[in-house]
Formats: sequence, structure tokens, C-alpha cells
Amino acid sequence: MIAVNNLSKTYVSGTLSVTALRNASFQIEKGEFVAIMGSSGSGKSTLMNLLGCLDLPTSGDYALEGLEIARLKSNQLAEVRNRKIGFVFQSFNLLPRATALENTELPLLYGRVPNPTEIAMQALERVGLKDRAKHKPTELSGGEKQRVAIARALVNKPSIILADEPTGNLDSTTGHEILSLFHQLNKEDVTIILVTHEEEIARQAKRIIKMKDGKIIQDQTLKGTPC
Repeated sequence: MIAVNNLSKTYVSGTLSVTALRNASFQIEKGEFVAIMGSSGSGKSTLMNLLGCLDLPTSGDYALEGLEIARLKSNQLAEVRNRKIGFVFQSFNLLPRATALENTELPLLYGRVPNPTEIAMQALERVGLKDRAKHKPTELSGGEKQRVAIARALVNKPSIILADEPTGNLDSTTGHEILSLFHQLNKEDVTIILVTHEEEIARQAKRIIKMKDGKIIQDQTLKGTPC
């Protein structure tokens, strides 16, 4: 599904250049649950942006389901993001004046998908929020907001859910509930890539890719099933 080969990213500002990612290589198969772990400045956010087609590498190759991402035009990248990747962010990124249902519908409206309300309602039901569909973000708890964000990520039936610190703004109990939801989605063969700086969170995955100073320093498959 994902093939990364010698992927690097250097940011240039005037005469200053900073290499944030150095020669990353790995593969992720369909249905995997992978955590990308590292401290601030490790390169994990840069790698996340590249995997999410939010940025392009300086060098190296990234193929997503056979598509060579670096060769795509901006409109093609937007199509890949909307159709193949579902994003879940630490800060939820919900529209404050829109209901849970309206927030969930957004990717469908961009893609002009028929019956968006019906599909969005099904996604909310999938994450246990059908009865909160008409509520706005100010009327939802942190955990409910994140569930809306996950529902929004699911509506286009993406190949990958890319979650950036998804429990960072949640208490431990609510965070565990969100991780349990990711486990359930993974059992349904959804590929999950979880970006985190916390070892405890990373160990919820089945595989951990550890980063430091822009490099992958460990790629470990965990034994057993996280609880």
C-alpha cells in the first residue's frame, strides 16, 4: 500500500537550510496499525505531512497504492488526499458554527458525492454519535469532537487514517476510548497510521517506527494485541 524509499525533506529559507527528514525507507501494508513515534524535532511531523500528501519530498520516492506521489499535479494531490486519506488531528479542526453532521459531510461536499447527509449519518453512527448529529462543537465533549473528526475522516472510505496526536487534548479515559475506536476500525481492515510522542500511546499500535533527528532509528513489530 505504502512504499517509501530514501525519502528526504529539506526546508530552505534564504541561505539557511534545515534537513528535517533523512533517507527514510519502509513499507506499510493494507490493514496495518503503525505508530510513528518521536520527540519534537524528530521529523515525525514532516514525515506525516509527506505521507498525507500535504507536502512533497526534496528527494526520494513515495508510492501510495501504486501512485508515484511526487509526479502528481496539485489537483491530483488534492484528489488523493480527499479520496485515499482520512485525517484526524489533535485540535479536531471542526467548523465551530456547523453541526456534527455538517462537519462530517464536508469531504463529501468537496467531492460532490450523492446523498452526503445519509453517508455522513452512517459515519456518525459508526462512531457512536448518531444522537449528537445536530449538536455544534461547543455542545460536545472533547471525546465527542474527536469522534466527529474520525467520522469525517471515514466518509470517503479512505485507504488510510492518518492520526496526528489524536489523544493529545483528551483526558486519559477519553483517550483510551478513542484508541479503542481505532482498534475497532483496524479490525475492519482500515489502515491506521498514528503519530505520537508518547511511548504509551505508540504501544497501542502493532508496529512502531521510531524517529530521531530526522532519521528512522527503529522499526519494531510488537508481539501480542494491545488492550
